Amino acid sequence: MSHRPRVAVVGSLIVDLVFRADRRPGPGETFTGTDFGIYLGGKGFNQAIACRRLGAEVTLVGRVGQDHFGDMFLARLKDEGMTADHITRDEKTGTGIASPVVFPDGENSIIGVPRANRFLTPSDVDRARVAIASADILMLQLEVDPQASRHAAGLASSHGTTVMLDPAPVHLHVSIDDWPLDYLVPNEVEARILASGPDTTGFARRRVDAGLRAVVISEGRQGATIADAAGVRCVPAYRVKTVDSTGAGDAFRGGLAVSLAQGTDIDQAVRYAGACGALACTRVGAEPSMPAASEVTEFLRRTDEHSD
Repeated sequence: MSHRPRVAVVGSLIVDLVFRADRRPGPGETFTGTDFGIYLGGKGFNQAIACRRLGAEVTLVGRVGQDHFGDMFLARLKDEGMTADHITRDEKTGTGIASPVVFPDGENSIIGVPRANRFLTPSDVDRARVAIASADILMLQLEVDPQASRHAAGLASSHGTTVMLDPAPVHLHVSIDDWPLDYLVPNEVEARILASGPDTTGFARRRVDAGLRAVVISEGRQGATIADAAGVRCVPAYRVKTVDSTGAGDAFRGGLAVSLAQGTDIDQAVRYAGACGALACTRVGAEPSMPAASEVTEFLRRTDEHSD
């Protein structure tokens, strides 16, 4: 592919109020944490930033409030060289908020309130019709109104744009069976929920048989599982010292989308995505942990040298 990859993202913008603590508090318990930070996040925003830093031309479609947090998002998009033309300011509802709690091993638990994200509409998506139609790939998640995401998928598909869905968080009352998708990229927990049991490999095979190009299940330290017409295989994870896993999944999906938009085969794209996710684990916060293309290239070079 000779042109710069073009990625459209329809998704959430959520401010992360990140607490660090030695352990999870028990019911009714109050204790002192070890650190605190405010970071810009949301799966849509994180994945858009990830793609941008990996060299893609990115259009983000989303909704924020008329508040300071909304201003922070618009300023960050400008700093990243991205347009905010398709970010709607909601006059009634504030910007989305989440509160991740990060533990010493780098794992986290998160409580989120979508607020303005809940009110993203198909009309908001239609205003980005040209950008979606001209994109190489459209990235979707389920942190905004599913009707808006479903509408975006149909719009993209009608123009030949590849569609990738990160089905997070899983909505049991929302069926994605009839969505026009090319790639489905759940993590292992979401895959089990979608499969209604532990047979995630069988679920992935059935989705491929039903018309998907591939299902890629990200599994953290275990790597990722690919299912496509060629069969099922596992790609091991890169080993790094985990500082904070927040945003690692978004970095993985950003790397996967950019690689596929560049015409890379699925196995190589998943390896590249794995490097992006691994690097994200070495930093605190979601958006700050999204790596640049040069960092990923250097990481892969060092990894290849050590494997020789």
